[in-house]
Amino acid sequence: MMPFTQYSGELQTFLDNVVITDINGRILDRDEGLSLIITSLHTIKKAEKKVMIIGNGGSAAIASHLQNDLCKAAQIRAMVFTEPPLLTALSNDISYTAAYRELVNLWADRDDMLFSISSSGRSRNIIDAVIMARDRGCRPIITVSGFLPDNPVRGLGDINLYVSSNEYGYVELAHSVLTHYISDQTSKSG
Repeated sequence: MMPFTQYSGELQTFLDNVVITDINGRILDRDEGLSLIITSLHTIKKAEKKVMIIGNGGSAAIASHLQNDLCKAAQIRAMVFTEPPLLTALSNDISYTAAYRELVNLWADRDDMLFSISSSGRSRNIIDAVIMARDRGCRPIITVSGFLPDNPVRGLGDINLYVSSNEYGYVELAHSVLTHYISDQTSKSG
């Protein structure tokens, strides 16, 4: 059994090594990259636009938590697409791979924000939703991923947060810390 101090130390190492890139793959300073997201959230709020947040499994739970914090604490219109009857209807009638894409197509307006969270960065439904958001004029698109550094989602966002771990626990914990930081700082600075 791994001692907790080792586990928390490894988590801290992953947090200290988060890589943030822009749409051109240019590495941003972590504080600069996170500040760009927070500034974008303030812009979304002032423009009365919305934030759509997507994820699967544990990432869907992180997405729901981020949506809750953005709505309650930051007073930003944010939504998730995890309402079971609609999600399962689209999954059954079209395909699970297309469900988020269809929902983004339905709800996205120009200059809305899409926040996609995918531990592996390889989920086809997330990739397709990000592509649809770009086609619909969403800006910025934020991706949060992990596992392999060349995962497909990582290259699709205007701002991409990447955690260099192949373990779901570390990736999801780091994603949770990053999204908490973003929502906390957005609510405190807005």
